[in-house]
Amino acid sequence: MLSQLPQINHPDLISQEIPFADAAIYRLNDSEALVQSVDFFTPVVDDPYIYGQIAAANALSDLFAIGSRPLTALNLVSFPVGCLDADILVKILQGGAERVHAAGAVVAGGHSIEDDEPKYGLCVTGIVDPQKMVTTCGCQVGDQLYLTKPLGTGLLTTALRGEILTETDIAVAIAGMVSLNKEAAEVMLKVGVSACTDITGFGLIGHASEMAEASGVRLKIFVNDLPAYPQALDMAEMGLVPAGSHRNRDFYSPCLDGRDGCDPLSLDLLSDAQTSGGLLIAVAKGKVDLFEQELTAAGLPVYRVGEVVSGASGRLLLEDR
Repeated sequence: MLSQLPQINHPDLISQEIPFADAAIYRLNDSEALVQSVDFFTPVVDDPYIYGQIAAANALSDLFAIGSRPLTALNLVSFPVGCLDADILVKILQGGAERVHAAGAVVAGGHSIEDDEPKYGLCVTGIVDPQKMVTTCGCQVGDQLYLTKPLGTGLLTTALRGEILTETDIAVAIAGMVSLNKEAAEVMLKVGVSACTDITGFGLIGHASEMAEASGVRLKIFVNDLPAYPQALDMAEMGLVPAGSHRNRDFYSPCLDGRDGCDPLSLDLLSDAQTSGGLLIAVAKGKVDLFEQELTAAGLPVYRVGEVVSGASGRLLLEDR
């Protein structure tokens, strides 16, 4: 479909030169570029306020992956006015506004339509120095790979929708989805890293392979070291794998090396479609100690999940460690 659209070639559209860029990046001058992204989806939890928080954190994640400072956000709303109480929408918008404010940005307006099913998200805008931004392209052989949040939100929210688990059961994952990638991005910029992308709907398998292709390298993933939210693997063992995760596995499996020796549950985790997931960051070996120290000082977990190796561009090597 995209091949049938007009091809944009503008000297100030920086993102057109970045394969699999996480956001649109438009140069304003030599030291400033505008960064924009948009995302919205149907509810992943029952609590409307928390749903709003998760949607906002998810939309802002693309800006943080680039190292951008968020400035403004516009609400995108679809809501069944005749079926649900308006107070529900108020709580959704309040939750979104809280996360936007926590990110240091402001809600500047938005747009709404009437629809049969609630949908909420935001169009977010930030600013970045083009000389300091982080992209998908910079991985170097020897870099170590870090993930800043556990995996498994797709499995757990599927179980929630199926009434297998409650919001109390998945409280740890909900807290993870609500949390911003702001502090992780600040650490990333302070230390100076090679590359970054955020892990969302295409799962770790998709976003990692895209970063590998953009950088012209292969990524080795330590499947035994993948962090998972509590009960996520239990849900995978029960077969509660969302449709999006199946699509991820089918589409990206051809880029996997070492798949035959991989635990099927690890493949489920790799393919799991994330909502408001963490950042996947490539860090040069000489900066690993400092990076881990800064993560710990910021109160963030340290999940080293792989390394950059030589090999065919865009491939993932699955390996025990």
